[in-house]
Formats: sequence, structure tokens, C-alpha cells
Amino acid sequence: MSTNKARPDRRRAARELALQALYQIHMSGASAVDVQAEFLVDQDFKNADKRMFGQLLRGVAAQSDSLDTMIEQHLDRKLSDLDPIELNVLRMGAYELSDSVSVPYRVVINECIELGKIFGATDGHKYVNGILDKIALSHRAVEIAAKQNASSR
Repeated sequence: MSTNKARPDRRRAARELALQALYQIHMSGASAVDVQAEFLVDQDFKNADKRMFGQLLRGVAAQSDSLDTMIEQHLDRKLSDLDPIELNVLRMGAYELSDSVSVPYRVVINECIELGKIFGATDGHKYVNGILDKIALSHRAVEIAAKQNASSR
């Protein structure tokens, strides 16, 4: 398998594990450090980017309040009414859109949609898509404008 193909798969696996760890934190109230240590012992990271897993987990956990504020601006309901999976997918997406500018916004959104399809409620991924599109408009405006200009040429 080529390196170019393996990297996105390893990143997707890291996102899946990070979502599961964030869900565990959400449901149990455990610390990110404890959950990360548990996952590193109990999960198979052979096919996952360990570094990315740690960055996502620690970053989302540390910034959850500011991420929630960012997300709430675009919701049609209270944050507390969101399913825990959709909430944590949105937090991960908002985190990557605001802090991981090296990852294209479309990749972030598509990865979160896939996580929503795999782990979330039946149509939860559609809601995630709509909210992350709005967050991308405010946090990746330059990237979106450049993409639109390039496609209109």
C-alpha cells in the first residue's frame, strides 16, 4: 500500500478512536489524560495515527467550552439537546476547522459526516454537515473564497 493512501486511512482511524474517547469522557466524566492512557493500552493503534488521536482528544477536551460556544451560534436547539455523538463530532469538526488549517475544510467536514454516519443517529450526519458548513464559513472564509474563485475560472 502506498504512503499516500495509508495516511488518510490512519487519520480516519485516529478520528474514530478520538470520537470514541471523547464520548467516553462525555459519559463518564473521566479526564482526557486518563482516557488517552486507557486507549493507548486497550486499543490497537497499528492502523491509526497516534499523534493525531492525542491532538484531537486533548485539544477538543481542553477547548470544549469555546468549541461549544462556536457551535451554539449555529444551532436551532439547545446544546444540551444534542445527541452526545453528534455533539462530540461537532466539537471535533469545530476544533479542526479552527485549529488545523493544514487540513482542507472539505476534508474535515467529510470526515465528520462519515463519523456521524458510522456512530450517530440515522440522519445525524446531515445535521452535523449543516452546522459544520456554517462554522467553516466563518473560520475558513479565505479558503472557501479561494476554492470558489478557482472553480469559477
